[in-house]
Amino acid sequence: MKTILALLLAAQTFALAQSSNLFAFDNAVGRGKWTPEQQASTLKQLGYDGISYNYTKPQDLAAWIAACKTHGIKLQGLYLHTFPDKPETYDPAFKEAIKLLKGSDCIIWMTLREVKDKTKNHDKECVEIVRDLAGQAAANGLKVAIYPHAGFYVSTGLQSLRMVKLVDRPNVGPSFNLCHEFVTKNGDTIDETIRQVAPSAYLISVNGMDVANKNYFGRLDQGDYDIAGFVKKVRDAGYKGPIGLQGFKVEGDPAENLRLSMEAWKKFGVH
Repeated sequence: MKTILALLLAAQTFALAQSSNLFAFDNAVGRGKWTPEQQASTLKQLGYDGISYNYTKPQDLAAWIAACKTHGIKLQGLYLHTFPDKPETYDPAFKEAIKLLKGSDCIIWMTLREVKDKTKNHDKECVEIVRDLAGQAAANGLKVAIYPHAGFYVSTGLQSLRMVKLVDRPNVGPSFNLCHEFVTKNGDTIDETIRQVAPSAYLISVNGMDVANKNYFGRLDQGDYDIAGFVKKVRDAGYKGPIGLQGFKVEGDPAENLRLSMEAWKKFGVH
């Protein structure tokens, strides 16, 4: 009997220790309303592995790092906007903020924002920005992922991969955000995007989508899109990293939304 109980306890402990491979964007975790402590503790309780924050300033980053450490979750990504056609391409204070992440596995998840003159090629400026950040990241043992965002200079997963190839730095990789593929009207070619981008991607994000009604933002238990099938495809294509839960435009109580999304995630069985 003691042996059986010991085995059951060991199995339970193993299950609790297993990674869900799902982290949440801070826009799903009460951004601007919840404290870092509340964000980190809620995610830990619900079984999320970590959080990705939208960079603001070094003081905020220090608080986020402390809260994540206290509650045993990972600061998975730090989302940073950069501007290819502006003299100040990103917040100068970020040069100090990035040093706070030294030795962590946090990924600098950078955008290359929209440009005023859309007829002009800004590849040269973009490459310089990414290489600058890649150098800072490398000095702190970090990686850089290029985040594609609808309406930005880099707006799709394939464009992210293209920029990675132009930059040609060992710690720079592509990423893609499922909802933005549909917002940019590339949903019909998602399988080809997965085939090309997933094997070398650093980060990938998902959310529930009602494609029939062109509502691309929801919880994982909402919509008609086969999220489980999508995750299986990116895993089969070679992506081994974590998946991020996008929370943009999801209405309702954040804690309840997070709970329902995690319940759906567990049912997928393809983490």
